[in-house]
Amino acid sequence: MKISFNKCYVIAVLLSVMGWQPALSQSVVNKNVQLEEVVVTGTGTEHLLKNAPVQTEVISGKMLKNYAGKNIQELLGMLTSSFDFNEDDMGSQMQMNGLGNDYILVLIDGKRIHGDVGGQNDLGLIDPQNIEKIEIVKGASSALYGSDAIAGVVNIITKKHQQEGILVENTSRIGSFGDIRQHNGFGLSIGRWSSYTNFQLQHSDGWQNTATEYTQGSETPINDSRNKTTNRHTNWQVAERITYTPAKDIELYAEGSTYWKRIYRVSGKYPHYDVYTYDLQYRNASAAVGGKWKLNKTDVITLDVDWNRHAYYYYFTANTLVEDYEKSKGTIYYPYFPYLPDQTELQSDQQRTMVNLKGVFTLPYENQLSAGLEYRYDWLESPTRVVGGTVHDNNEAAYVQDEFNLIPNTNITAGLRLNHNDEFGFRLTPKVSVMYRIGNPLRLRATWSQGFKTPTTKELYYRYVRQMSGTYLYLGNLDLTPQKSNYYSIGGEYTWNGLSVTVTGYYNKVNDMIALVTIPNYDAPAEYIVQYDPVKTRQYQNIEDAKTYGADVNVRYAWKEWAMGLGYSYLDTEANTYDTNHDRMHQVIIDGMAHHKGNVFATWNHSFLSGYRMGVGVYGKMSTKRYYQINGNGKGYQIWRLATTHDFAPKKSSKAGMTYRVEAGIDNIFNYCDRTPHGLHLGTTTPGTTLYASFSIRFAKGKKTSNKFNTNLNQSNYEEN
Repeated sequence: MKISFNKCYVIAVLLSVMGWQPALSQSVVNKNVQLEEVVVTGTGTEHLLKNAPVQTEVISGKMLKNYAGKNIQELLGMLTSSFDFNEDDMGSQMQMNGLGNDYILVLIDGKRIHGDVGGQNDLGLIDPQNIEKIEIVKGASSALYGSDAIAGVVNIITKKHQQEGILVENTSRIGSFGDIRQHNGFGLSIGRWSSYTNFQLQHSDGWQNTATEYTQGSETPINDSRNKTTNRHTNWQVAERITYTPAKDIELYAEGSTYWKRIYRVSGKYPHYDVYTYDLQYRNASAAVGGKWKLNKTDVITLDVDWNRHAYYYYFTANTLVEDYEKSKGTIYYPYFPYLPDQTELQSDQQRTMVNLKGVFTLPYENQLSAGLEYRYDWLESPTRVVGGTVHDNNEAAYVQDEFNLIPNTNITAGLRLNHNDEFGFRLTPKVSVMYRIGNPLRLRATWSQGFKTPTTKELYYRYVRQMSGTYLYLGNLDLTPQKSNYYSIGGEYTWNGLSVTVTGYYNKVNDMIALVTIPNYDAPAEYIVQYDPVKTRQYQNIEDAKTYGADVNVRYAWKEWAMGLGYSYLDTEANTYDTNHDRMHQVIIDGMAHHKGNVFATWNHSFLSGYRMGVGVYGKMSTKRYYQINGNGKGYQIWRLATTHDFAPKKSSKAGMTYRVEAGIDNIFNYCDRTPHGLHLGTTTPGTTLYASFSIRFAKGKKTSNKFNTNLNQSNYEEN
């Protein structure tokens, strides 16, 4: 297939528009080779982004470098319009298109991230300096990825550091409120062996936006609370990956990591509101082995076995008496046992083992078949929060997917998964996606897919008390049933002369949705009411039905050294639950929903003489009011950011393999700060205007190599029919 110079130039502009790396050099253009972003998340197989059957949003490496964010929450929240975050001590509280964190499947290189029970994953496990790009697929993807993928999938693609020889890199970043970010990497490749070691550190002193504390039942709030909006915290991680290629078509790997985090909680003078005698501590670990066998140019078999542990502790900072729930069963007297400073009490220890065998095969008549087997074992120990102390769960699955291109200009992808859970039996989940090309600039896509999600151990077995403006009792529910969903989307993508416009409408209906519902205290077990005397009791229940529907719009335009874009997300939700007290259906709100969200950016990059390149970017994020069932709504907000990047590669240093980078900027230029009292919901937790600066140095000595183990794209993915 021949491609003219003009066509390659247009393609290069389109790549720049979408934020992709400017992959077409002059020499490549002269060779008439077309290079574009390759995505894998939507189908589990490689496609050029423009020809991906499933609509995929990409935050490219170039966009990540221009933005220079400090964590994954900031990157997703500012560079797309579909995400919301409301961080607290228990997690990131991520939401996408109306559904929360536990409906969003987060992957790192295609593998599930392992976080706390109930889906509140600790996104601090992800080192932003080691991200190559981010792929986002919205809507149910259970046919390919199994339980949890009801709202969508976020796949973090890490850098592969394919460098023959030695690689050493360091990034140090400082910011307001004691914000410190540190990244170190060391890579070594000798013959068939290669290794990469990654270290990251994240620290913040935290901040307090208001000293006002909302207290349940009080006419006037407390005005001198010591509770912080974001507590001081520190976390660090060390990760290692080793690969070995015993033959030209076989690659083996082993990897592991250890992670530690502590959240420091201040202690005030008001019991039940701001007096804390313990910090929160997390210890994670992971280990994995696997390999890839490339049968020929297009067919490949992969095997992955991984183990993950997430442990969560109270770290006591003062003498504390703690109730022993096991010994107090059936009694009114509750014995207490002392904990001394520096002692810890286990809250939950969750371990997961997964095995995934997958094959991708090219078949006659323009077919590409994917098939796989999965096994997952979950084990949870929680002496103070789970009835009986420990629980476990088994899941087995088989899935198959076929992509065929028999009809001109049309790709149809159909998949089916059979899942088996020890507690809830068998479940079939299908998915069908169609993409139709109208000439070169226009593509139409439509998807129907089903999702499912089995109740978590937290939703089934937890019994938990939280002090926030009074005592709140949270209860599990053994009568829960699995959640099921039907997702429909239709959209179009138009690209022409530096302009890209994508519009997608969606409708997601979730049956038997599990949510926390406030129940009368008399409906809770009597012994819990006597023991805790809660202000409110909330229990996990199946809502009769829930719907989220809306539309996403993305516009990108690039001209020479400029790139601009905006995103808009409209969302509405409906949910109903059965009111047993009045024998009728009762409409409730899906927590965290905002009708309108948007983001906007403009960047300029210019190369000067002597190996210096400067980038300047302005970014904006806005949201209307967020709705909640209790404790008030979150205010609407606008946040604006100015980012600058400075890359230095002087001739002498670049020949020696040295490059340098400086980043500096201002977050929240207009100093917006939500000062809603503690105990009520916030629109955003930003502390106001903050400054940041970072310095990076990178030394690479050796020859860069390509990843020969990636499966080749079908020729039909490159060519226009």
